[in-house]
Amino acid sequence: MGFFAFFGSLMIGGIIGVLFERWGITRNGILPSVIIALGAVILLFMIRVMFRLSFGSPGLDAIIGASAALVLIPVGNLRLGRRRGRRR
Repeated sequence: MGFFAFFGSLMIGGIIGVLFERWGITRNGILPSVIIALGAVILLFMIRVMFRLSFGSPGLDAIIGASAALVLIPVGNLRLGRRRGRRR
């Protein structure tokens, strides 16, 4: 049962990542949004298993976690190690 709940949660997280990009809520790009959403889903699923803390069903946890992570983590503002305006 937990196996299917985990992969179902990952599917929901990926769909949330794509939908947030399509609707214009985030401007990260589809792949970064999906990666952020999947990371949040995995984190919430681990918290659910280890500490038995959840918002409800695994699907609801996936929706809440992926949405919160996509809103809180703006990838566009990260510099990712690039030096802008400087030349060697």
